[in-house]
Amino acid sequence: MHYSAAETSVVLLAAGRGKRMLQLTRDTPKPLLKVGDCTLIEYHLKNLQQQGFRKVIINLAYLGNRISKHLGDGTRYGLRIVYSDESATGALETAGGLQKALPKIDSDPFVVVNADIWTDYPFAQILRYLNCQARLVMVKNPAHNRGGDFSLPESADLLRLNAEGQTSYTFSGIALYRKGVFARLDPGVQALAPIFHELIARDQIEGEIFRGQWQDIGTPERLAQLNHDYLQGLIKVTPDD
Repeated sequence: MHYSAAETSVVLLAAGRGKRMLQLTRDTPKPLLKVGDCTLIEYHLKNLQQQGFRKVIINLAYLGNRISKHLGDGTRYGLRIVYSDESATGALETAGGLQKALPKIDSDPFVVVNADIWTDYPFAQILRYLNCQARLVMVKNPAHNRGGDFSLPESADLLRLNAEGQTSYTFSGIALYRKGVFARLDPGVQALAPIFHELIARDQIEGEIFRGQWQDIGTPERLAQLNHDYLQGLIKVTPDD
C-alpha cells in the first residue's frame, strides 16, 4: 500500500543534547547548527514540504524553547509544526520520546527523522509500502561505524542482526513505524535498540538501502567537513539549490 505524504505525520527528533559537540551546543541546540546559512532542522523542514508532507511533530528537551521560538508554528515553511516537550523530565531517548508524542501523531504509520543528519533522501520514497511494523532506511557504513548496525540480505527486505558473511549497513535515522510499536511502551525513558532486536526476532522490521548523500552530524569535525563540502559545491545547502 502506498501512503500519502500529505496525510502522513513526520516526527523530527530534536531533543538530544549533543554531548560530543558541547563546544558548539552549549548555547545552541544541535538542530539549530548551520551548514552554510541553513540550520540542520530547517533543511529537513524545507525538504519535507517539497516532498508533500504537511504536519511535523518536533520533540524538544535541551534548549527546546530556542527551537520552538526559531521555527514557530511552521507557517513560513508551508507546514504545521507542533511540539512534544520533554524538558520537564529530560530527554526520554528515542523510543520514550516517540511514545510521549503519539497523541500528537495523526497517521498510522508515521515517519521519523533524526534532526541531526544531513541527507538528500527523498522522504516520500519511504511511503511506497510497509509490510511489517517498521521500515528503516539503511546507508553504507561511515568511517565512525565500520561494523554497521544490521544486515540486509540481498534476497529479502527483512533486517537481520549482523552475521558473518552478510553485508552490514548503518541505520540512517530515517524510518517509517506503525503506532503499535510504541503504544505498548510504558511512559518514560525508553531506548530504541531493544525494540529493533525484538522486531527482528519476529520478522517485523524491513529495510531499504539509500546510496545518496547522508551524514550523521555527531561531532564538530563532521559539521566542519559538511560546511567544507558545501563551500566546495559538493552538497546543496537547501533542497531547491
